[in-house]
Amino acid sequence: MSIEISELSFTYSGSTAKVLDQISLSIPQGAFVGLVGPSGCGKTTLARCLNGLIPHFHPGELEGTVNVCGLEVQDHHAHELAQKVGLVFQNPENQLIAPTVERELAFGPENLGVPRDQIRHRVETLIQQIRLEELRDKAPYELSGGEQQRVAIAAVLALEPDILVLDEPTANLDPLSAYEILQLLSQLNRDMQLTVLLIEHRLELVLPHIQELIVLANGRLVRKGPPNQVVTDPEVAKIGVAVPNVVQLIKQVNHPKLASHTPLSVGQAIKLILQEIKR
Repeated sequence: MSIEISELSFTYSGSTAKVLDQISLSIPQGAFVGLVGPSGCGKTTLARCLNGLIPHFHPGELEGTVNVCGLEVQDHHAHELAQKVGLVFQNPENQLIAPTVERELAFGPENLGVPRDQIRHRVETLIQQIRLEELRDKAPYELSGGEQQRVAIAAVLALEPDILVLDEPTANLDPLSAYEILQLLSQLNRDMQLTVLLIEHRLELVLPHIQELIVLANGRLVRKGPPNQVVTDPEVAKIGVAVPNVVQLIKQVNHPKLASHTPLSVGQAIKLILQEIKR
């Protein structure tokens, strides 16, 4: 397994409330998984547990175990875990620090002591793979939000992690830029067999790409399973998860064939309806 979490609970220092409460889950290598839940349910805290920010930088009481790629997070330093788990924040400006895009991609490997020729190879490969050729010599602050997010993803991938965790990467993007980021993540997942854990509110963009959906509420694991089954669970909508309009629409259509197939995008819904019309 890529990620193994067992009976995980966490309470920040100075608080008595558990942000995470007895969470157990497994995510296999190469999976593309979505993580959703209402604000304050513990999604970001869970992400921090995967790359060692918790407990090594954010103090508190941690119970249970978190294992990523065979490493117990509590027993390994953040720089070791960064080579296994890459974390991309909601606002890419918070993690872009170099004067140019090219230098940004080289910064992480340089700090880990990667040989110069390997750094050069990694940077050139990522510039081609993530289509950053025209941005190579630009300063990150000159870029659009979507471009900054692509650079942030590339900078994390320069460390060659096995797992990529993204904390609402489309939150500050327009719909087209958000769509392009999701397409990029889907491609990376397919081409590199990269495990992707995506925290996101905009389910209408996410659902067509993921294989599994995890739902948190009040720090606890509520549901985990195939997205077409999870989003149709009435309990998911009750806890505040914004179920996409297309899913709600098909549920309201009184048609047995349509009701038995939950489309996860407008395109899937149109295809399903056209198939039924032709019959």
